[in-house]
Amino acid sequence: MKILKFGGTSVGSPERMKKLLDIVNPTEEQIVVLSAVSGTTNSLVEISSKLLKEEKQEATTLIKALHQKYNEFVIELLPDVDFREQGQEVVDYHFNFLASLVNDLFTNIEDKVVLAQGELLSTTLYHIYLKSIGVPSVLLPALDFMKIDEDNEPDIPFTTKHLTPLLERHKDNKLFITQGFICRNSFGEVDNLRRGGSDYTASLLGAAILAEEVQIWTDIDGMHNNDPRIVKGTKPISHLSFDEAAELAYFGAKILHPQSVFPAQKYKIPVRLLNTMEPKALGTVISTESEKGKIKSIAAKDGITAIKIQSSRMLLAYGFLRRIFEIFERYKTPIDMITTSEVAVSLTIDFTDNLDEIVKELNSFGSVEIDRDQSIVCVVGDFGAEKHGYAAKVLDSIKHIPVRMISYGGSAYNISLLVGTENKVEALRSLHDRIF
Repeated sequence: MKILKFGGTSVGSPERMKKLLDIVNPTEEQIVVLSAVSGTTNSLVEISSKLLKEEKQEATTLIKALHQKYNEFVIELLPDVDFREQGQEVVDYHFNFLASLVNDLFTNIEDKVVLAQGELLSTTLYHIYLKSIGVPSVLLPALDFMKIDEDNEPDIPFTTKHLTPLLERHKDNKLFITQGFICRNSFGEVDNLRRGGSDYTASLLGAAILAEEVQIWTDIDGMHNNDPRIVKGTKPISHLSFDEAAELAYFGAKILHPQSVFPAQKYKIPVRLLNTMEPKALGTVISTESEKGKIKSIAAKDGITAIKIQSSRMLLAYGFLRRIFEIFERYKTPIDMITTSEVAVSLTIDFTDNLDEIVKELNSFGSVEIDRDQSIVCVVGDFGAEKHGYAAKVLDSIKHIPVRMISYGGSAYNISLLVGTENKVEALRSLHDRIF
């Protein structure tokens, strides 16, 4: 069985939703994971925000506007009167529910329920559309088998235990539809997967049933070897290892959330990134295998702040770094890059809400310097310890650009460079020209 995930733009209009059958094959065993129709989740977030603030009139106006959009969506998606009535019933049910929340007590629990409505709508409407054209399918409620534990981590054994009987109950069917993003938490309440959303759902389902492969369908033909919005002549990468893909996703490749492939990686399920606009394009395959001895891609992450702590007390001292890291741990602030010398340590963060408090505590160790508006440029490929010449090639490519920090050797898959954000575009283009 294959898992096929389609994002919001792939179901963003009735026409797009109908075209999914150019890709979905009802004669093959497939679970189709759908996101909410594009724009819906943003609207639901806005509605929920108004309800939390008790701005009831504004929330009602937003609910009515979104309801009208779905009324029009149903008319175009389902021309047959009988099936259109079914679709309209579904839409009215969900929006009557949203309207009922306006005068009730609204908490963070209801907030999660509101956010779930988008996926519940898109999957049910697609299921009705398939029925209307005679294509058999089964709608699987994700809330019956997707669960996170008390640490907000997905419970894959729970999914396997509860999804497998559902699939066996419908042995005569090959096409299944379910919701991305939504799940239940350890209390049984409606919740969501947060990190990676629907991609994460697809990867978790692939792991839970040991699928043949997971396909992530977007509007881009795979991961590119540089940012196509900035650099001309970029090309899709045919093959990446899971580790390489995670590095690229973390450092700026927006096509994929860095944690969304971890379940597939753990269970060795290949992930294929494909383009709904060009279904025949090869895309990018992410698996345990990778081409050796090759630089694959370049990505960049903005919004970085560099912190340098200099202190003679660090010389030959043990426990110094631990005490510094404990400060960041207390303020729940992740560190991206780190470099050290005998008397100084430099590191980067991208979450700066607690920066003033962090700096105040760091001042007790020595002098502290802050550099804002930095970018991490990450070069990903096969940089194993036995390889030679790659680091020199990367550094030579940007010898005309000031570099604030360099991280090499922490991973066998990347070289990370910290540059001022004003130099990011030049760094990406120069690296691309010299390397590719």
